[in-house]
Amino acid sequence: MENLREAFLKAARGKTGKREVVKFRADLQKNLLSLRESLLSGDACIGNYHYFKVYDPKERVICAAAFPERVLHHAIMNVCEPVLERASVFDSYACRVGKGQFACASRAQHFSRGYSHYLKFDVRKYFDSIPHETLLGMLATKYHDPGLSRLFGRLLSSYSTSPGCGLPIGNLCSQHFANFYLGSLDRFIKETLRCRGYVRYMDDFVLWHSELDWLREAGHRIREFAKEGLSLDLKPAITGRVQGGLSLVGFCIFPFSVRLSGRSKRRYIRKRTVLESLLATGQISETEAAARYASLEAFAGFAGIAGLRKACGTFY
Repeated sequence: MENLREAFLKAARGKTGKREVVKFRADLQKNLLSLRESLLSGDACIGNYHYFKVYDPKERVICAAAFPERVLHHAIMNVCEPVLERASVFDSYACRVGKGQFACASRAQHFSRGYSHYLKFDVRKYFDSIPHETLLGMLATKYHDPGLSRLFGRLLSSYSTSPGCGLPIGNLCSQHFANFYLGSLDRFIKETLRCRGYVRYMDDFVLWHSELDWLREAGHRIREFAKEGLSLDLKPAITGRVQGGLSLVGFCIFPFSVRLSGRSKRRYIRKRTVLESLLATGQISETEAAARYASLEAFAGFAGIAGLRKACGTFY
């Protein structure tokens, strides 16, 4: 029950005024006991998704689970995340405490100072392509509890984009599973190819080396490993010199500076404009506007955007 209470607090964070959170909290003890019983009996309600599309920048289908199921996801990850953390290499930066976009960008800049060339890959339709059976087999090597394995199986079977494939975007467990799935690729690059300059943020990953031919050969071997070992199709690789900048996690990274990427700059301007409009028309309070603006500035400020702020004017 302690785990379920902690899971509720995590799932409710930043959403305490939402109707479904208020409803769940109104009879919290009963709802948590019901969730506990359903977990023990193996019939927890899974797959109650609300689907909607976002276009930022390309179309994605987001699967938002009902609030009780989000509590379930947090409860699972409270227990399972430490095991996934131990399975991760140092330079994997998504879905990990103390990592994230800023740490990834800083590490990428570190490698850009030490090498002359980079090779960047990302996976074509990554979440849609992950095969359930292969992922379950990988999870079984880390968790040996039959009840948990059945629960993982039910989570995966609740969604598919093709028979036996696909994870729902917007689902907490999906994020951790997707990050874990590429762990074997991390180890192949670090241990078999012996590449010292390497970072990965979910399905975007970059290698650095001083020899372009070495990177091209490594790229062929990585593409083959991803196809044969993980059933994944990689997009065409991007190679370049570090002095020309590397686009990664929303930034354009140079050896001695970091800037917002063109896409991130446009997103920053658009979100500021929307936020100012919502505040001016009274649709949000000054307190909420300040909180949302602080979040926006935290990301953009990493790249040093004094000139862009000046061009946008003062935020009121």
